[in-house]
Amino acid sequence: MELRIALLPGDGIGPEVTQQAVKVLDAIAEKYGHTFIFEKAHVGAIAIEKTGNPLPEDTLQICKKSDAVLFGAIGDPKYDNNPEATIRPEQGLLKLRKSLGLFANIRPLTTYPALIHKSNLKKDVIKGTDFVIYRELTSGIYFGEHKISEDGKTASDSCTYTSEEIDRIAHLAFNAAQVRRKKLTLVDKANVLETSRLWRKRVTEIAQQYPDIKLEFLFVDTAAMQLILKPTQFDVILTENLFGDILSDEASVIAGSIGLLASASIGEKTALFEPIHGSYPEAKGKNIANPLASVLSAAMLLDHFSLHDEAEDIRIAVQKSIELNISTPDLNSTNHFSTTNVGSFLSDFILDDENTFYNKNNIDLGQSTII
Repeated sequence: MELRIALLPGDGIGPEVTQQAVKVLDAIAEKYGHTFIFEKAHVGAIAIEKTGNPLPEDTLQICKKSDAVLFGAIGDPKYDNNPEATIRPEQGLLKLRKSLGLFANIRPLTTYPALIHKSNLKKDVIKGTDFVIYRELTSGIYFGEHKISEDGKTASDSCTYTSEEIDRIAHLAFNAAQVRRKKLTLVDKANVLETSRLWRKRVTEIAQQYPDIKLEFLFVDTAAMQLILKPTQFDVILTENLFGDILSDEASVIAGSIGLLASASIGEKTALFEPIHGSYPEAKGKNIANPLASVLSAAMLLDHFSLHDEAEDIRIAVQKSIELNISTPDLNSTNHFSTTNVGSFLSDFILDDENTFYNKNNIDLGQSTII
């Protein structure tokens, strides 16, 4: 298979982690005879610095002409700490989602037995946790009208949803539940918000087309508590934009590190794959950022094109790196490996899993782990 992939490393640690994802995809291409053509472009703070625009037109056109987008991270403290800034890195990502019609954000969360001790939650609470969040991505309060009064003392943000916007992601979530444990939880605030009542009405009607799926409803505040109290109860979580943003970040602490969590943003014609972590500017250029979320995002990219064996190879390699403690400082504080060395181990393991062995000296020297 030949795929054209737009590569948008972005800011902070984005370039470092996406480099490892490309390294792993190159190993997959070599092993299976695929051709992956990467075209790099700027987005976020780096794009503002170079063009004054967080999403330059050239970048958008590259994305539109590609089969998929592999995204790094965006953000810079000089914008985060300046409430008066009118141009921000995040505007580039929001515009990209809207321009590409990426209406469904998919965030899986799985616990790794070797990392359960890294979580702030008790082992017996999180063991066996395996769920996926389907978050609507191109509507709601993030894309509503934002106003502030002339005197700067009153502000408002409107939240709007249509039945069509709800229906298209609901069907994706129900289909996902059918190949998982056949349970879907709609998270809303239907006791207060009219938009949530529309969500509940539409999802209830659509559920009749999926009689094998158990449908339940939780208010968002209750869902936030239950994610911590009993995360194993969830299978597929469906929710609107704002709630999904908050809940998926909350859920990231369950796995022990936000550096493990990948995501996919799906549209009618294309898809974007990115780690859910931010740009982590404090680690920029230090070669210590965890690349696993970016690498697992690449696995989701392969799954999107039905390259399931290839995606599974990546997940097995990630699992092996965790088992052998070949990890960056967030997971291995006493004897950690660099970002690039973790990526090299993963690519070596994919190419020759039977003869790849754990040799710290070789990895530290940047040599192959293949014998």
